[in-house]
Amino acid sequence: MNYRTYGKLGIRGSAFGLGCMRFNGPASGDSTIDEQKAISLIRRAIDGGVTYLDTAYVYLGKTSEIVVGKALRDGYRDKVTIATKMPENAVHDRASMQALLDEELAKLQTDHIDFYLMHGIDRKGWEYFKSIGAPEFFDDMKKAGKIRYKCFSFHGSYEDFEYIINDSDWDMVQIQYNFMDVNNQAGTKGLELAGRLGIPVVIMEGLLGGRLAKAPANVQALYDAFPVRRTPVEWAFRWLCDHPEVSVVLSGCNEAEQIDENLRIFDSVGPGVMSAEERELMDRVRAAYLSRTKIGCTGCRYCMPCPNGVNIPGVFSAWNEVSLYDTDPGHSWDLKRIREKGEGADKCVGCGACEAACPQHLSIIDGLKQAWSELTE
Repeated sequence: MNYRTYGKLGIRGSAFGLGCMRFNGPASGDSTIDEQKAISLIRRAIDGGVTYLDTAYVYLGKTSEIVVGKALRDGYRDKVTIATKMPENAVHDRASMQALLDEELAKLQTDHIDFYLMHGIDRKGWEYFKSIGAPEFFDDMKKAGKIRYKCFSFHGSYEDFEYIINDSDWDMVQIQYNFMDVNNQAGTKGLELAGRLGIPVVIMEGLLGGRLAKAPANVQALYDAFPVRRTPVEWAFRWLCDHPEVSVVLSGCNEAEQIDENLRIFDSVGPGVMSAEERELMDRVRAAYLSRTKIGCTGCRYCMPCPNGVNIPGVFSAWNEVSLYDTDPGHSWDLKRIREKGEGADKCVGCGACEAACPQHLSIIDGLKQAWSELTE
């Protein structure tokens, strides 16, 4: 296992962090988590050298923390650091924050949480947490020994990230990052900013929810042509670990084989692991993915609101995602939300208001028809 010093904190831990959000249910098909299997996976990872576990209050129907707590009995708690999270929709004042933290400590069967995160915030979420006194609460809990480090996980723009990270004294941050997200959300700029500040960075979505684990044909051809053969998963994780600012890369595993594969990969990775030729390969891989883009929608939203309720940028985003990663439309969460809200392209009447407003001069009406046909056929 590759171990890293976590930025200004000076502590050392595993580069592979086990994400505790993706454990399978029993073979019967019951949605309830298979506790014994999950406990076995967690302990298998720890026995292999993993020291960082990531969970959250809301994961797996609020059961993930319970399973993690059970897995850390019998001396396993002393071998790891735990990260869990406070969701903004579960708290509204100091009393509710205290009650939530105490509930999480009880579920995890521990007297302290190592990395406590404000969950999935952007600037709006950060302003809400400030309005209810969360920064002060976190600082007080550090003094009381109930948490060790004040952190946040992030989904938003780089501008939001820059504002938040400079607006408080953070111990660690968690961002979505992978070789396809270099300019998305916090992106490379956010990663490097945190590095300059000495703030450790935990990476989530290193495989984009599994989309990068199986390459489409044109991408796989690039991997196959390279002199060194590696799986898409290994290429993605090596690319991440090559960045010196990265402290931990999270990977959610639901099979023992996945744990073992990750342990093998993370046994020989670190800053500088990629050669110039390998970095150039990953640039070509990124370009190969992007060449599968269906429509050049930038998500500027000048076309919105649609007078007939079509979520135009949402439909195009789902269309591009399915094409880029060669995934089943039925597995697209964006598409699912669009259909649940009745915002699909089937509502388009071809009025043309969107095309008149589009700065990219896209053929939106024809694009919506084609997108909806391919996404719902």
